Amino acid sequence: MPDFLIYRQDHPLIFSSPLFWYLFAFVIICYQFIYQHLNARNLFLMVFSMYFYYLSGGYFFTLLVFSTLVDYYIGNALHRSQNQAHRKWLIVASLVINLGVLAYFKYTYFFIDNANQLLGTEWQATDYLAVLANYFTGSTLDIHKIVLPVGISFYTFQTLSYSLDIYRRQLEPVKNVWDFAFYVSFFPQLVAGPIVRASEFVPQIYQPYRLSQAEFNRAIFLIINGLFKKVVISDYVSVNYVDRVFDSPLTYSGFENLMAAYGYAIQIYCDFSGYSDMAIGLALLLGFRLTLNFNSPYKSVNITDFWRRWHISLSSWLRDYLYISLGGNRKGKVRTYFNLFMTMLLGGLWHGAAWRFIIWGALHGTALALHKLWMEFFPTKKRTWGGDLAAGFLTFHFVVFCWLFFRAKDLATVQQMLAQMAFEFKPHLIGQQVVGYYKVFGIMALGFVGHWLPSQWKLDLPERFGLLPDLAKAIVIVFLVLAMFQMVSA
Repeated sequence: MPDFLIYRQDHPLIFSSPLFWYLFAFVIICYQFIYQHLNARNLFLMVFSMYFYYLSGGYFFTLLVFSTLVDYYIGNALHRSQNQAHRKWLIVASLVINLGVLAYFKYTYFFIDNANQLLGTEWQATDYLAVLANYFTGSTLDIHKIVLPVGISFYTFQTLSYSLDIYRRQLEPVKNVWDFAFYVSFFPQLVAGPIVRASEFVPQIYQPYRLSQAEFNRAIFLIINGLFKKVVISDYVSVNYVDRVFDSPLTYSGFENLMAAYGYAIQIYCDFSGYSDMAIGLALLLGFRLTLNFNSPYKSVNITDFWRRWHISLSSWLRDYLYISLGGNRKGKVRTYFNLFMTMLLGGLWHGAAWRFIIWGALHGTALALHKLWMEFFPTKKRTWGGDLAAGFLTFHFVVFCWLFFRAKDLATVQQMLAQMAFEFKPHLIGQQVVGYYKVFGIMALGFVGHWLPSQWKLDLPERFGLLPDLAKAIVIVFLVLAMFQMVSA
């Protein structure tokens, strides 16, 4: 097999790499011959999805297979069992196994480091998966370095949703293990979301292929839009400005630090939503419909509205499987506020194993609880343009402030950035700095303008794109490729 078709740790497969598009072209060519045959279609996409994950994550491919087998057989057992006590043991087993594997790979260092600091011990982590790989394959992987498997947070939540929905009698199990493996590994959303629930995806496995001309145009538009957001905006702003300021905030003025905070806000949005757009577009071309994952979140007029718009698949998963399981709003007002706080605190920990992520989640959890409390005393009255503008301004800047904890490498960096903004703003240098960073600031402005376009305009864009002549569509695609090349070169 050629080297470029074997997993390379320094070049994992991602949507924005040319190799992915060569492979996807191969998939589309093969798809023409099998898309009308359900079993062949599903098996082909499952095999390619597993291969895609191998090129993205290497030997962690075995973990994906392990999670697939665990929840497939637990799901079948849950469906057959009529004994409620037995069913509870099964769902607990699914939770313990899935969350245990996730915790081991994602949080071992966090727990060991904090334990060593508290107890004065010198415990070290061991990667037992690497130990097994070295034993069975003769590889020389570092057993003292636990590497986080790509996409594990996403596919763990997906397999859990399958078992939980069957436990709640809201879903029938799949027909065979191959169909379940297809659901878990479906490559468009495997490594970066959106989180696809079994109840939304599994029924589509058994439906014939259909794709209207309007859906085809929308799919192509979403892929182009996602690539533009990811490569032209997010990657460029990150590499050429945001990363530099966050790496060394004291060497930049307060204004430059503030612009880095704004820059990261548009960078992370364009990165996450760009991947989601591409995933939805790729899945649609293959005849599968994934739900909207981002809905102009920076237009939010309060923090509750923000979490209805930001990473919708995650926020709705946390609501349905964590918040409601904790009791939701069914056990009194104080318990409701606590449940909101704990849901976001754990949501922050899901994003990363560090105190700054916990603080980020705690800030959002506190804000959600305070907003709910505010609405108890001051129910929503007639909305005004000025009121929405002020509320949106405050919400946006609270979110940007929280992003500092999400992006900074440690809490000291957050303190340094805030100190620079407060005491070293240097307004007399703003004009000079705007001129010096005009390309980056221009790209940032382009991202925010596109984000804040009227919603109806954005809904109409795929249709307008579809009405273009084929030549015009080709010109748009060529322009995008050239823009991506320029940004990568820069």
